[in-house]
Amino acid sequence: MPISSRSTLRRLTVAFALVLSAAISSCDSPARSATGPEQPREATIQDTDFRVVNGTVVGIADGDTITVLTPDLEEVKVRLANVDAPERGQPWGNRSKQVLSSLVSGREVRVRQTDVDRWGRIVGHVSVETQDVNREMVAQGAAWAFRRYLSDPSLIEVEAFAKRDRLGLWAMPEAETVPPWEWRQGVRGASAPDPALVRQQALPSAGVSGAVALSCGSKTRCSQMASCAEAEFYLRQCRLTTIDGNRDGEPCEQLCGTASR
Repeated sequence: MPISSRSTLRRLTVAFALVLSAAISSCDSPARSATGPEQPREATIQDTDFRVVNGTVVGIADGDTITVLTPDLEEVKVRLANVDAPERGQPWGNRSKQVLSSLVSGREVRVRQTDVDRWGRIVGHVSVETQDVNREMVAQGAAWAFRRYLSDPSLIEVEAFAKRDRLGLWAMPEAETVPPWEWRQGVRGASAPDPALVRQQALPSAGVSGAVALSCGSKTRCSQMASCAEAEFYLRQCRLTTIDGNRDGEPCEQLCGTASR
């Protein structure tokens, strides 16, 4: 074959390949433009760390801590998220516990876990049917919005309404409405109590009539305390924090714990 013929054949082959490639591209483009660029598949959120606990409330420790018995007969301690209730021994502490008991005691609850605290308790949102128990405790003036760990800022407004209407603890004199986080630190008003201060309180003593004075003495262990009242005094006034091993604001669980009452 002459050289000129071979050259012409090569040019025709190349031209045909280019035309074929363009035709294939034009066929593909409508499909891509109709569907748009491929989108990443939506991720499925699977929270493997936290869980939902369903069960019956079988224990009320205070105004923000309950025990839930699951269908598997597991007892789970639950700390209500976003709220902080008065401690036992603090003004309105028992009333706060009573309010929580009226909402959940013996009832089926759903706990949506948000965290685990330093003592291994589940921290979560507790609901009975459609009622948000955490929010209700603040709404009834039975607890504060817990500023330090607050994930729901709307509770500040709920608390403000309860305070405005003097509900629950807000009906007490202002001097007695000390936030629990301050109470646990032993704060009373503007100044901390003097550990050497002798405070007169009624303290029943076995075999002794009348009462004795409480003072910050040399006792350092729960086994040395004559009563829960004395243990409370040593924790609050003498700042003997070692008798509150789990740092829940309650000293000497064997003397002051729910089980002993």
